[in-house]
Amino acid sequence: MLQFTVNPTTCIQCGSCCNDCPTGIIHMGEETPFIPADQEEACYRCQHCLAICPTGALSILGLHPENSTPLASHFPEPENMAALIKGRRSVRHYAQDDLAPELIADLLETAWHAPTGVNARQVRFTVLDTRKKLQQFREIVLKGLAEMEQSHTLPAHMERFSLFVQAWHEEKKDIIFRDAPHLLIASAPKDAPTPKPDCLIALSYFELYAHSCQVATVWAGLAYLAIEALLPRLRPLLALPENHQLGYAILFGKAAVHYTRGVQHHNAHIHHAKW
Repeated sequence: MLQFTVNPTTCIQCGSCCNDCPTGIIHMGEETPFIPADQEEACYRCQHCLAICPTGALSILGLHPENSTPLASHFPEPENMAALIKGRRSVRHYAQDDLAPELIADLLETAWHAPTGVNARQVRFTVLDTRKKLQQFREIVLKGLAEMEQSHTLPAHMERFSLFVQAWHEEKKDIIFRDAPHLLIASAPKDAPTPKPDCLIALSYFELYAHSCQVATVWAGLAYLAIEALLPRLRPLLALPENHQLGYAILFGKAAVHYTRGVQHHNAHIHHAKW
């Protein structure tokens, strides 16, 4: 049941919820909008109706407008958002401290609001939330890679991983995990409408919000390859569901470096279609 209810006292019959409903199942009644029972299954559960109601008269899915975040005056100025996008860096040097659990929880909960295909909302965040956990996982990964190197089972196009193992054993140089305190992996069910894009979008939202909170990140391509392509036996260790597709991974934590300005890329590749 959608639990679609409208307060007739505060509803102004503006029709915004009807007009903005993606599936067009909200209809204007004599006093208030309504959804016919035989059309409820078509609901995307996007909550557009809850978000757009100007007087907060509408509730759906047991959710009430007074519990939603007000948007007025909360969005960043365009120049600030542009600076965030252009100025974020891939950070490869991290402080030793763990982030506060409350901050990690806020980062993940906020990033999970990222859009998904058909509003499926099935992205799963797997997080190593302490340096100790990530150090233990690093040892397991490097041991597995060393065994592959010794048995000559590293794929030809991934032989560079032997160099990463060598760097760690000889210099304690962590190329795969960058000695970061935390690792985040996004995954989604393989039968979701768009599992891979959903994960990448969620991680992109995570990265931008993290940088706005002074939390550094770097996309962990080597860690992703180690788990997904080279050592899939690690999936149960991370409790990754068997039916999930790995989207990607991000390392994050407090930066040990500070950037004072953005970089200067060449002009964007833009094509204006003509017909």
